[in-house]
Amino acid sequence: MVGMLSDVGNVRKINEDSVGFYQSENFDIYVIADGMGGHNAGEVASKLAVDTTIDYIKSFISFIDTESMKETLTSGIKLANEKIFSLSKSKDELNGMGTTITACLVKENNMIVANVGDSSCYIMRYGGIVKITKDHSLVQQLVDEGSITEEEAVSHPNKNIITRALGTNINVDIDIFDVDLSDALKIILCTDGLSNGVNLNEMYDIIMGNNNQGACKQLIELSKLKGGRDNISVIVFEGECEDDRNHAR
Repeated sequence: MVGMLSDVGNVRKINEDSVGFYQSENFDIYVIADGMGGHNAGEVASKLAVDTTIDYIKSFISFIDTESMKETLTSGIKLANEKIFSLSKSKDELNGMGTTITACLVKENNMIVANVGDSSCYIMRYGGIVKITKDHSLVQQLVDEGSITEEEAVSHPNKNIITRALGTNINVDIDIFDVDLSDALKIILCTDGLSNGVNLNEMYDIIMGNNNQGACKQLIELSKLKGGRDNISVIVFEGECEDDRNHAR
């Protein structure tokens, strides 16, 4: 069973996060995005990112193999970037919109993770949980430069400023991670509304103690108890150890 849930949180009036997945006999694709922009522009950008990426992958349903996964996922996200950028230039109310995106393309025990922005991918194994992606954010940049510590980054006032996004430029740099799922229990995708409020130990305990949908619900409830100032979205799906293809949602 794939767990997937998105919540507006305690403060925001509009949910600008988008989530989606598609499973087939040949591959699975999971995508999460956190939009930004005035009015409802962020909502438009994130939905376009998720839908375009999944639809592009689906169009290659019979052709994806382990050698072409990286190129296919990258091409899908670049197409989404072009669509968002073009749309943002066509309407004044959408000008400047953009979105993060984190996507996982899975075939057997091979997973390609693509990331732009500060939405995260984690892999959970027995005894621990590890972050796969690296945030494209001002705070992460300060940590990398040694200007602040990891501990200081947690409560930094500029934590919401991202340095890379989909749709803000005609070209986009995409980070790619090649992950072996041989010993993976679960994979987690989330927006920063969750990762900023829930720590890794809490995440691990909740996911280990619940089915995937129940874990998503409890993770969001905990994040809201801790403030819930942002939209909160999460996807939890099985690693190589379990096959949830026939039990989606």
